[in-house]
Amino acid sequence: MNARIFIGNDRVDAVAADDRGLAYGDGLFETLRIHRGSAPWWDRHWARLSRGAERLRLPLPAPEMVRDQAWAMMAGNEAGVLKLILTRGSGGRGYALPATAVPTWILSTHALPPKVVGDGLSLRWCDTRLSIQPALAGLKHCNRLEQVLARAECGDPAHPGQHADEGLMLDTEQNVIGATAANLFVMVDGQWATPRIDRCGIAGVCRSWVLPELQACETRLTRAQVESAQAVFLCNAVRGILPVARLGESGWALHPQVSALRDRLAAAVPMFAPHNERIANA
Repeated sequence: MNARIFIGNDRVDAVAADDRGLAYGDGLFETLRIHRGSAPWWDRHWARLSRGAERLRLPLPAPEMVRDQAWAMMAGNEAGVLKLILTRGSGGRGYALPATAVPTWILSTHALPPKVVGDGLSLRWCDTRLSIQPALAGLKHCNRLEQVLARAECGDPAHPGQHADEGLMLDTEQNVIGATAANLFVMVDGQWATPRIDRCGIAGVCRSWVLPELQACETRLTRAQVESAQAVFLCNAVRGILPVARLGESGWALHPQVSALRDRLAAAVPMFAPHNERIANA
């Protein structure tokens, strides 16, 4: 991992001990796919970060400076992941907002996750539930303990019989919200649908691309509707469109509309083209 840390406009060697992101998860983050030394969806990610910062009253660093530093770190990187973390910065002990906040921001680069092999992902239902909190719904904030616990339920890859590639999560009222690190789309009665995220969940960048492409509706979904759906896939901004093959006793072949959607995404955003997947994971 290659990382750079900044407090305001100054590059530093370490995060401050009283940083509110470390103490309280008081921050936001973005995870972007790198393609040939750049981040093709940079503007979409920055727009989401800006919306989240406005809602949380977080100060943003200068966009030009963040972009310049990001591009310098991605230079020469054929494929990978860029992570941007933004916190409120130092604030002392206690929950009260500091009178003056100087943001901490961290950029780091990482390898791409392994590509999907076989006919699609194997999923499981997670016991861990997502709390309902409309004030944070849609935001990619730094409070991710629910996802950490849920992801641990997916098991150890070294024990395939107990392992799932991803886990699906429900809220505390038993509504399906999505996967631990991806948004969910299902075909129900010939219509594409995705869970509403007005009370919890993340407004994914790839999700925002898929919604108009499929003319999908945002609705409350039950576990039974997902299990009996005609087709299921996940999506996120790093891995693109991820077909789902199995969920418990339910199974699906690759649906033609999912295959066509993957082709349209690859045409619109070449970093998701199949040959780039092979290069990235060679």
